[in-house]
Amino acid sequence: MQQVLLNIVIAFLWVLFQDEESFKASTFSSGYLIGLIVIYILHRFFGQQFYLKKVWVTIKFLAVYLYQLVTSSMTTINYILFKTKDLNPGLVTYETTLSSDWEVSFLTILIIITPGSTVIRISKEKQKFFIHAIDVSDKEKQKLLKSIRQYEGLILEVAE
Repeated sequence: MQQVLLNIVIAFLWVLFQDEESFKASTFSSGYLIGLIVIYILHRFFGQQFYLKKVWVTIKFLAVYLYQLVTSSMTTINYILFKTKDLNPGLVTYETTLSSDWEVSFLTILIIITPGSTVIRISKEKQKFFIHAIDVSDKEKQKLLKSIRQYEGLILEVAE
């Protein structure tokens, strides 16, 4: 948060030093870019990583989540409309490496929001998920576990 505020202050100072008669968004934008460069060079002195890395991880996380949401929705619609007799619902267990409460809760929410699967129970140690899936054939089970591992990796990236 300090880096963002400092970047905005640098941008405003840049606007003031340009001595223009009115506020121009282009001058503010160029000041913001100059502030980004300055903060990137000096970010080691803040004791934090560069704040645009978090923004990039967030954008990447949203892209992966939206992709998973669309593909799982299409798969669920396909099962409902065309493969009702081929359904093989069942339980899948997943062991996680996440440790904090918010990480486990966030992973649970992501699994629940994704169509075709829901978390039935979490073990007391918060390390094992019991997930009900619309299809637990080997192929679909592997796809589900792969997407959960992908979510888990992104949550670990955000938590850094």
